[in-house]
Amino acid sequence: MPNQGELILLYLACIKSGVVITPLNYRYRAQEIDHALSVSGAKMLIAHPERDDDLAATNLVRQLPLGVVRDTTKNDTQPSLDAMIENEFVDITWPKREPAENLAIFFTSGSTGKPKGVTHTLETLGWMSAITSCAVGLREDDVMLKGSSFSHIGGFLWGLACLAKGAQIIIPHAFNSEEILSILRDFNPTILSMIPTALFEIVRDRHGTHSDFSSLRLCLSGGDKISSTLEHEFIGKAGIVVSEIYGMTEIGCSHFNHDRTLSHLGSLGTLADGIEAMLVDDEGKQVSHNLPGRLLVKSNCITVGYWGNEAATLEAFSRGWFDTGDVMTVDENGFYWFCGRKKQIIVHDGSNICPQEIEESLQTHPAVEHAGVVGVYDRLHGENVIAYITVRSGSAIPEASDVINVSREQVGYKAPEEVVILDKMPFNATGKVDRVTLKRFAREAHRIDPRAD
Repeated sequence: MPNQGELILLYLACIKSGVVITPLNYRYRAQEIDHALSVSGAKMLIAHPERDDDLAATNLVRQLPLGVVRDTTKNDTQPSLDAMIENEFVDITWPKREPAENLAIFFTSGSTGKPKGVTHTLETLGWMSAITSCAVGLREDDVMLKGSSFSHIGGFLWGLACLAKGAQIIIPHAFNSEEILSILRDFNPTILSMIPTALFEIVRDRHGTHSDFSSLRLCLSGGDKISSTLEHEFIGKAGIVVSEIYGMTEIGCSHFNHDRTLSHLGSLGTLADGIEAMLVDDEGKQVSHNLPGRLLVKSNCITVGYWGNEAATLEAFSRGWFDTGDVMTVDENGFYWFCGRKKQIIVHDGSNICPQEIEESLQTHPAVEHAGVVGVYDRLHGENVIAYITVRSGSAIPEASDVINVSREQVGYKAPEEVVILDKMPFNATGKVDRVTLKRFAREAHRIDPRAD
């Protein structure tokens, strides 16, 4: 379903009635819908009529035991969510839900493989909501504009957190600059939360002015690395920093950068209360300050496992610690700095290269709109760095050598060996740069067997 208030009603109804919620991304296509239905074993699907063509192309929708309920329908013979909501209230006895009872299955973005079904209980989601609310200092008088899908864990979580706190939450129908700027002007939210790519569009919209952002006391962004270019452009337009948050579908929000000065720009911030963490090397030994290590976390809010995937669950947990697969450093003041996904780090001549660092350097070129960086197998160097970029509207197409030189001035030997200009940057279902697709582009262009990676 698209973003709308009825989603919150559905979530609350499922929580009360004992139904396991399985939110699906509104951008899912037939193959992705089938994958989600297969993994979850869902018995009913609630969908908007706009998705009818994709639903018709699936293999599993027609086999659902309880069928499909349309959000709205013109056919009186079919059940619709609108009609159900308009019905008179029926007094029923709600089942008592136990804290450890399965409550929701959220699908990962699939940035490192096929999406997995992350399972949360009433207890883990309750802790997740409380930890997130406390970390950012959510207040009863706040008005939050969550500029992303409420089918993702972020929108779902902020919806629950605001309801629990008594704060207001605005559910936008779309996340483009026209919609978001209009809401900023008309509703004066105190908190804005968006992923970096969407926030870039808002900041760079020439119709947006400083006064549009004047009601904000906080701007949150996460889901991907926030570049220094975005930080400084947002400060120039809004007058406040973008406060970076870090989290995952499996753990909610574990880090928040509470420093509103320029001292820790680019940091994920410090640990939220209720979260334990440590950074370890490949042998599982804890690393010292400022040395990269894989982030392990422990908390009451962490997923109980992957739905129907015991092997993935066992791989993710070790002695009560959850392995995020993300590589970070932590400084002496407890501020964490993102280095990259373990599976996405490029190893060139024995050196580890974080794709986000290279992407940030590329975005400082005035003609670059979006950048995505991947490694491709090379017999001599292990992996070579390839950058994919899109060009900003109104800018001339830059020379590849010029883009590489801009990057090399900032990151030296880590700069890409090759730059490919795309008409459109691929993004995955959660709005992140789709490095899986870019990796495939690189393999096909270089005629690399995937098994070589």
